[in-house]
Amino acid sequence: MSPILAAQLGTTSPIGEPHPLMVIPFVVLLLCIALMPFIHKHFWEHHYPKVAIGLGLVTAVYYVVVLHNAPRMLISLVEYAGFMALIGSLFVIAGGIHINMTGRSTPAVNTGLLALGATVANLIGTTGASMLLIRPFLRINKHRVAPYHVVFFIFLVSNIGGALTPIGDPPLFLGYLKGVPFFWLMKVPQVVWSWLLCVGALLVAFFVIDAANFRKFKAESATRNHIEFKGSHNFIWLFVILALVLVQKAEWLRGIEHWPVIDSISHATGWSDAKATESFITLTVAALMIVAAGLAYKFANGSALKENEFSFGPVHEVGFLFAGIFATMVPALDLLEKHAADIGITTVRQFYWGTGGLSAVLDNAPTYVNFLTAAFGLQHMSLENPVHVHALLHPEIINQYAPQQLVELGLHKLDPNAWEYVVAVSLGAVFFGACTYIGNGPNFMVKSIAESSGVKCPSFFGYVVKYALPILIPLFAIVAWVFLR
Repeated sequence: MSPILAAQLGTTSPIGEPHPLMVIPFVVLLLCIALMPFIHKHFWEHHYPKVAIGLGLVTAVYYVVVLHNAPRMLISLVEYAGFMALIGSLFVIAGGIHINMTGRSTPAVNTGLLALGATVANLIGTTGASMLLIRPFLRINKHRVAPYHVVFFIFLVSNIGGALTPIGDPPLFLGYLKGVPFFWLMKVPQVVWSWLLCVGALLVAFFVIDAANFRKFKAESATRNHIEFKGSHNFIWLFVILALVLVQKAEWLRGIEHWPVIDSISHATGWSDAKATESFITLTVAALMIVAAGLAYKFANGSALKENEFSFGPVHEVGFLFAGIFATMVPALDLLEKHAADIGITTVRQFYWGTGGLSAVLDNAPTYVNFLTAAFGLQHMSLENPVHVHALLHPEIINQYAPQQLVELGLHKLDPNAWEYVVAVSLGAVFFGACTYIGNGPNFMVKSIAESSGVKCPSFFGYVVKYALPILIPLFAIVAWVFLR
């Protein structure tokens, strides 16, 4: 571990860095997630919890017994709790809202639904928006539903739409937990224009394709447009979750740093008071999210749950897999922080394509954290240090410090344009997650729901070759060329 991170944890001397071979459990787990459902689906469905937890324990035991660095694993555990509380609560609450739509599925109506989903994804997450809208989207198109309907839904609602806020997509929420402000991405013109370009271009492409499909079918008998909500009171719980996310990083909460419980946590873990405070807030907010989700489920509309075919299966799966991911990725993060320049990826565009390429074939959340850590490492800074995160995102503050203070804080080598790496990693992780069924969690859920409704979805490679490569990659190349240096 670097001296920077050791200081942030509150230790008096640097702790030895992990052996490079300890990256193997992380690589193995990601490969299993990507390939096992296709190689041996039955085995994987029954044994993935054992694989994920087993590999995670290998890393945890190594850090505790060999490196004597239990506090580092505790940090990852706290972040996992915050991450799963948000993802799980949004899934449960959205599952209690059922939208029944009838009417003509004109190209304009379908395009409007996709535009709505892409926007709403920033408020309730790509998972919440996907679960909320996929069934009514398929239902209104039942007379002429085609594979491209599912594909463009995944493109827009399950991925690219959620690129503006931490709630929007899991990778961005991990960045929020690391200290990226909630509205920071929305204030960066490159991000907003990239979002508008991709969402707008995909909506236009969908409208053209859907218009050609619409002309092949006679008008449906049901022409009266009608929307019916069941379980609409669950929207209140969605706003509760949004409020908890916003308050999590409120400055006034830092006042609890002097509470006795913070001193106890700091003493027990060896963390600094600031780190203990941050972790205590994260766990408290996570607990409140779980309570909100539990109450939403308890008082949910039973008919809405039934018609949505709600179950806790997806949360169960994501929970176990990400428990393994959060544990096994720690050695990779620590090594990247210290040896970022050694991997040969140094430019903003390289970080964009590197993050994107791996996000397409692996899960985009751990890919995001690894490349973001590498970006900070290039600046000789730590993603675990709040001062470094704030300075990289707001480089103008370095003018407030004397040269000696910059050296002491580890800011003397900061490139004023280094914030562009955060933009590149964020866009790469969110956008490229749409390139395969395994790039982002909601993708496979949407595919499964569509197939259970009788829709013939493209195969894994059909999705990539017929849709992702010819449609998404050129669009993402334009983003790199126009908005990233």
